[in-house]
Amino acid sequence: MHNLLPFLLAMIAAIVLLQMFAAKLKIAYPILLVVAGLLVSFVPGLPVVKINPDLIFFIFLPPLLFEASWTISFKEMRKWYRIITSFAFLVVFLQPYQSLL
Repeated sequence: MHNLLPFLLAMIAAIVLLQMFAAKLKIAYPILLVVAGLLVSFVPGLPVVKINPDLIFFIFLPPLLFEASWTISFKEMRKWYRIITSFAFLVVFLQPYQSLL
């Protein structure tokens, strides 16, 4: 764990900088975080950090969704409600069949 500490601190600093950069560009910061995570995953030689997927859903995802709910544009929600509800329905409907996919 101690050998991962500098890497994790660098990742936290990168996340803060990406969030400030996203605010400056006026785009949603989770988009930049996903893109940066993809780019970091292709860098060879970085330590492997293993996280239980259940922790993502119980620890990291709820604060992201809560913060996003305060900054949502209701005009955009009305504009895209059909697509959003259809995707939400499909995800909930197909969840029991996830192991088959």
